[in-house]
Amino acid sequence: MRQPTFPVYPDRCGWDVMLPARRPTASARGRISAKHAIVGAGFTGLAAARRLHELDPGAEIVVLEAATLGEGSSARNSGFLSPTDIASGADPATVSANEARNRYLTEGFEELAGLVARHAIDCDLHQSGRIKAAATASGEAAVRDAAAVASSLAIAHVRLDARGIRERIGTGYYRDGIFTGDGHLVQPAALVRGLADHLPAGIQLHEQSPVLSLRRAGKWRLETPDAEITAGTVIMAANAAIKHLGYLRDRLVTIYTYAAITAPVPERDRACLGAMPTWGVLPVHRLGTTLRRVGRDRLLVRSLYAYERGLSPAAACAALLARFRRRYPELGHVDLEHVWGGTTALTMNGAPWWGRLDDGLYTSAGCNGSGIVKGTVLGKRLAEQIVGRPVGADVTATFGSASWVAPEPFRTIGFKIVSAVARRRAGLES
Repeated sequence: MRQPTFPVYPDRCGWDVMLPARRPTASARGRISAKHAIVGAGFTGLAAARRLHELDPGAEIVVLEAATLGEGSSARNSGFLSPTDIASGADPATVSANEARNRYLTEGFEELAGLVARHAIDCDLHQSGRIKAAATASGEAAVRDAAAVASSLAIAHVRLDARGIRERIGTGYYRDGIFTGDGHLVQPAALVRGLADHLPAGIQLHEQSPVLSLRRAGKWRLETPDAEITAGTVIMAANAAIKHLGYLRDRLVTIYTYAAITAPVPERDRACLGAMPTWGVLPVHRLGTTLRRVGRDRLLVRSLYAYERGLSPAAACAALLARFRRRYPELGHVDLEHVWGGTTALTMNGAPWWGRLDDGLYTSAGCNGSGIVKGTVLGKRLAEQIVGRPVGADVTATFGSASWVAPEPFRTIGFKIVSAVARRRAGLES
C-alpha cells in the first residue's frame, strides 16, 4: 500500500468541530495548467498565494489542500500568536538577532490582523497577554532568563509569583512566571478558514486534493487522486509532508502533538479559571504543557510529543486528562470534550528550511511549532523571491537554516535518547 503523502488524522480537530459547518471547495479534477501551484493551504501557503496574486495579478494560481480547511495541521494548534519572541539569550549579538527576527514577526502579525479586520473574519483574535510559567526549580531559572531577554528587548513585562499566577489563571500548580502584554490568542481553525474563504478571486483553491507525486518534465507536474496539474513554479507549503515527495528528508522530523478542550466548566466553578477573562500559558520547557482559557468556561491543554507516528486516541486522551487534573484537581468532575492530534515539523537547530529547492521549486518548512505568524511572513517572502522582488533583510541570516539530521536508524535512536532525557528534565512542567 502506498504511504500517504500527507497526515491522516483519526480524529476531528476540536477547533473545527466547534465552528458552524462549512462547504469545502471542489477537489481538483482533470488537467489543470497554472503559472504557480502551491501545495498546502495553511498559513504559509495562503500567504504565498496572496502575495503572488499581488505581484503577478494576471497569473493563474492554484492552491492544493490535502484535507478540508479547519481539519489540516495548520488548524490543530493552540492558537497563540505574537509580534515578538523572547526565547533567545540576552547577550548583545543574540539581542540584535532577536530584534531582526521580531521585525519579521511584527510584519507577519500585522498582515494577519489587517486581513482579519478587512474581511471581518470571526476568529476571536484578541490580545490576552502571555504568561510563561514554571512549576520546578529549573523552570524558575528559565523564567529569570526570559525576564532578562524581555528587558534586553525593551519588552514590558511583569514577574509573577505563585500567588500572582493563581489569581490570574486559578491554579496553584505554578511557582514562578513572567507576563508580557503583547501575546494574542485566536481560534486557529476559524482563522485559516476565514483566510482561505477571502482569497482573491483569481486564486483557485482545491480542498481534498492531496498531492501524490511531484515530478519535473519540462514544467512541474503534480498528481492528485483526480487531477494532473502542470505549473511553471511550485511552492511546497505542507511542512514535513514534503519528505514524502522526496525532499528534505535529512532536514525535517515529523512530531505529533496533542490538544484537548474541556467541556464547559459549571458556572459555580468558574472562579477556578482565574480572574483574567482570557489568558494563555506557555511552558518554560519545550516538552511542557500549554494551557489557555477558551471563551468564558472552557480550558485547553496541549502536551505530548510522538516521533513520526501518532499515539492512540485513548492514550492521548488519558495523558492530557492527567495533565489537566494535576493543574486543576478541583475540576475533577469536568471531562475533556474534544481531543485531537496534529503534526509539526521540527529541525535539529530550530531553524526553518526556506528558499529554492530546484529550478522552479520552492519551500518553507520546519515551523518548529510556531507557524501562524512566522509562516505568514515566510510565505509572503517566498512569493517575493519567486517573482524576483527584493526580500529585504536576508531571511536565512535572520531565521537560520535547518541543519542536517542523522539518517535512520540513528535518527530514531537519537530521538529516543534525547526525548527521554528531556522528559526527565521537564518533570512537573509536563
